[in-house]
Amino acid sequence: MTNQTPISQETRRGQNQLDEAKKATPIGTFFQQLNDPLIYILFAAAAISTMLGEIGDTAIILVVIFVNAVVGVIQEGKAQRALDALKEMTSPTALIDINGIPAEIPAKDLIVGDLVYLDAGRQVPADLVLTSVSSLKIEESALTGESLPVEKDTLSENKAYMSTNVTYGKGTGRVTAIGMDTEIGKIAKMINTAPTEMTPLQKRLGDLGKVLSVVSVLLCVLLFLIALIQKRDVMEMLITAISLAVAAVPEGLPAVVTLVLALSISRMVKVNTIVKRLPSVETLGSVSVVCSDKTGTLTQNKMSVTLCYTNGELLDVSTLAPSRDEHFLNGFLLCNDAILSPDTRLGDPTELALLDMGGLYQLSRNRLEQTYPRIREITFSSERKMMTTLHRSGSSTVSYTKGSPDDVLGKSSQILLNGKILPLTSQRRNDIRRILDRLTSHALRVLALAMRTGDSSPQETDMIFLGLAGMKDPIRPEAAKAVQDFKKAGVRTVMITGDRSDTALAIARELGIASEPHECMTGSDLQKMSVPELAAAASRVNVYAHVSPEHKMRIVSALKSIGKTVAMTGDGVNDAPSLKTADVGIAMGITGTDVAKNAADIVLADDNFATIAKAIAEGRSIYENIKKAVLFLLSSNFGEIITMLFAIILGLASPLKPSHILWINLITDSLPALALGTDRNDASHFMKHPPRPKNESLFAEGGLACTLLYGGLIAFISMAAFLQLPVSLLLAGHTDITLRSLQALLMDEGILARSQTYAFTVLGMSQLFHAIGMRDVETSVFRMKHFSNKLMIFAFFTGIGLQLLVTEIPYFIQIFGTCHLTLFEWGQMIFLASMPLLVHELLILFSRKRASGS
Repeated sequence: MTNQTPISQETRRGQNQLDEAKKATPIGTFFQQLNDPLIYILFAAAAISTMLGEIGDTAIILVVIFVNAVVGVIQEGKAQRALDALKEMTSPTALIDINGIPAEIPAKDLIVGDLVYLDAGRQVPADLVLTSVSSLKIEESALTGESLPVEKDTLSENKAYMSTNVTYGKGTGRVTAIGMDTEIGKIAKMINTAPTEMTPLQKRLGDLGKVLSVVSVLLCVLLFLIALIQKRDVMEMLITAISLAVAAVPEGLPAVVTLVLALSISRMVKVNTIVKRLPSVETLGSVSVVCSDKTGTLTQNKMSVTLCYTNGELLDVSTLAPSRDEHFLNGFLLCNDAILSPDTRLGDPTELALLDMGGLYQLSRNRLEQTYPRIREITFSSERKMMTTLHRSGSSTVSYTKGSPDDVLGKSSQILLNGKILPLTSQRRNDIRRILDRLTSHALRVLALAMRTGDSSPQETDMIFLGLAGMKDPIRPEAAKAVQDFKKAGVRTVMITGDRSDTALAIARELGIASEPHECMTGSDLQKMSVPELAAAASRVNVYAHVSPEHKMRIVSALKSIGKTVAMTGDGVNDAPSLKTADVGIAMGITGTDVAKNAADIVLADDNFATIAKAIAEGRSIYENIKKAVLFLLSSNFGEIITMLFAIILGLASPLKPSHILWINLITDSLPALALGTDRNDASHFMKHPPRPKNESLFAEGGLACTLLYGGLIAFISMAAFLQLPVSLLLAGHTDITLRSLQALLMDEGILARSQTYAFTVLGMSQLFHAIGMRDVETSVFRMKHFSNKLMIFAFFTGIGLQLLVTEIPYFIQIFGTCHLTLFEWGQMIFLASMPLLVHELLILFSRKRASGS
């Protein structure tokens, strides 16, 4: 106790807390959504449209930009609320000494110099130097990654760290650091220095936006030169240039990608995955390495007895015989200070594991102590490495001693074998040591048990040896399957832990992560390596043992430097910096610390490692959908560009007005693109293939050919529709069809308006037919499951309805400058517009014949 002068509550300023990451305001998030090259182009188009007096066009563009940003704000807000719901309360109080009297205060109000009381079940409220201990053990896995509690003393192991948990014993400690000055606070600072990188999709869409920007400028320059050569009206060509620039930019693309990612959030929630950053969904699909913490992620973070040596036999824990092995079971339950009930698990994990072993045979410490009450004990000490409890047994007594196998064996002179007490000969000692070596080679933590009878006080000499209990932190059953699923999907699993290398390698073997010692590296070995050396080693090492938080960041960086897309999972504070450094940081939602969850991109609501495999499958499926939507929009826009450019180079009037292009890009195109983006794929199909390369283009694997083919086809049928009326008039008048005669006819406003209506209608509807084929470029439309994508059906018929709207409703006819079409004309337009679907079927037929021929 200390007689320090008490500090009043008023003078305590609550500095003992970690700085929280500044949460973005809705307005800040809104403006963040606008930070995109494609959005910049839209703003430029809106500004130019305003200068040209095209207020309607400007309004449509700004509405799309606004909707895109609002959707992003809403979805990120939903993710934050989900995380807040998962947030667990940490210990809010600390028991301190004030003038020799224990007093409980809010932990945030601790100051340096306070004397803090610690006992089992309490969380360490600040960094402490220990002044007294009594069998004190502290579980530090959240900080160091080591699964077993650390035994504390006042000499070498005399420090306790904020946010760790006391599992056994008691002690006192003087506060040496609070808040951001603690070890956990230093890790939190490291998180802020880790850069937040763009996801692969963001990079590709950013590059695409830059390319489209350059294309837009080049098209405008080209048209200006054409205007000079053809001696056209410069103002008219400026409007046409803007039309072409608008055609080059798929205005609906940002909104569609954002909506697809937003809608995918609900799909991810169904597999217990909370997404904090929308683009991270897509990044999951390209993950090639999953780096995982061991304790609590790949393992259950719950010690469990697996093998027992008693009565001269090595047995599975489930095959013990309570009648024959009575002393073995009773001893481990009675010589135990852990508390186990339906609502409480309190104490050292190894002692809890022994109580769980008793539970397999309907034995409990509470009931046993009613029959064999504890009358005296010798508490555990690091010098003796044993603890002993003395119990009344009827009219006599029995004492049980558990502890280090070597020490317990050394203090034993006899052994219990099948109910008989026999001398512990050298041969029997050697047999026990061989069993001990066998258990430890499997990275099991082993405790020995011995007994004495008839003593009035506990003794630890000339004991009767009862046996050994081998225990470990068992792997999660679903984790082993997930590792195998990852292998099939071309994804490596790398285990990173604070545990010793032999323990880590044994667990890795059981999980199928590694099998040979050369696949394991320790933190000390890693520390000696240069950056190039570590990068070279990263391609072969699958287990990193006894590592620090700084080491984890180096490992993730090394894997990224060799071109890997890295997902990092974890739950502890020590995982947080590497969670942020990884391409995708995945935190545990239940057991994860707030620091880890704040640093992560994705949070697992069920703490299940196997959920990551489901999330990656969904990520791959979602990327495939986004790619389909992007290629659909780009091929449609390419068709518009070719249509416009071809007509202008030939000196013909523009086939489309700016309002036509905007209507198609923002209204007619967007719904089918969204339907493609939300298509239901067989996610398991994507886990049979390796992840796509990190730098793979959106145009890879036939994407460019698809864009050019269907874009060219849409341009061809749109030009055919545009020239249909003037060609038919020339044929009817028996006039030669020449470029000059076509130019002359299209100077007539009535003919031009109807020709533009034809081109506008065919262009808009052809993209609806094109969208149906884009659902699966390798499957006939007659084999597709159309009702699995009801949104596509809705989009198709809505698109037809919208095209009817602009040609049949007088108000819209006036706005868009279109003409009323007859039923026969509609039949012609639909026939031309269906060409993309017809070509789709011909390509499928051709590929089948070629496959059967080969």
